Amino acid sequence: MTWEYSEKTKQLFMDAVHGAPGTHMGEIADPDGFGEHGSIACGDALRFTFRCDRHPSDPLQDKIVEARYLTFGCTSAIAASEALCAIIEEGGFTPIQALTITNQDIVEYVGGLPEAKIHCSVMGAEALEAAVFNWAMKRGVDLTALGLDITRQEQEEGRLVCKCFGVTEPYLRRKIAELSLRSIPEITNAIKAGGACMACHHAPGGLQDILDEVWGRQPSGSVALPTVPEARAEAGPSLAELSWYQLAKQIERVIDEDIRPRLQADGGDLEIVDIKEMIVYCRLVGACASCAGAAGTMKLLVERLLKERVDERVRVIAI
Repeated sequence: MTWEYSEKTKQLFMDAVHGAPGTHMGEIADPDGFGEHGSIACGDALRFTFRCDRHPSDPLQDKIVEARYLTFGCTSAIAASEALCAIIEEGGFTPIQALTITNQDIVEYVGGLPEAKIHCSVMGAEALEAAVFNWAMKRGVDLTALGLDITRQEQEEGRLVCKCFGVTEPYLRRKIAELSLRSIPEITNAIKAGGACMACHHAPGGLQDILDEVWGRQPSGSVALPTVPEARAEAGPSLAELSWYQLAKQIERVIDEDIRPRLQADGGDLEIVDIKEMIVYCRLVGACASCAGAAGTMKLLVERLLKERVDERVRVIAI
């Protein structure tokens, strides 16, 4: 599918990548606040820095006068990061006031985002929170005394639920409540958990169990989504009924219909070099070729979708 971006999202992205005056891509040297969120391995990561006009006696009156970001994400990640910086600078916020900015504020600023790209706005809000925590440590501000519970420990501590994206149970529970996430697709859209191998969807203690605990059990009459093998079984003949030529054609079809449009929406593409039985030799081209998350794209997008929609034994080798 092709992502339907708003005109403002596209304009923010184009201005940022061309370094237009007033844009915010970059990094502040010796910043007052420094925060990161995301994973380079999965292709989405954001580094956020800000500089304050420091108040001589009361750090709570520090004003953020400059904000910058570096991101390894896509069009929506860059646009959302631009929006975050613009909102902060235009609002003349203190670091504490900046914490009132939500991912929904970012989404509205860019004129809306596709559901599958909401995680880009969440990434910005999380990086901002980490940067404010860093500022508070430097300036000796007791956030707990202000009624603010900001800590990065939950990212490192607690049971790991989604191994592909390194998402822990405490973080999941917090974001489910904060963002009112009611289903596994909503979790994946917001924070990417469950978006790769999907093993955590219905495993004991997995995403569905946590949702049930937070919001209460679903009615017994609710309809369960088909599992990946069931969905594949409806798509056509089984592997045993296919020749290697037919298998290669199925692989090409999935790439053309499901994978290539996603890459093209972000200025990239995929070139098939060869298909030998279960091994697909290919390379990323265009913007995707130089992306820091290229390895993650190959593993978590290309190979994952081919395994889901063709056969679990398919392997992708980048050349």
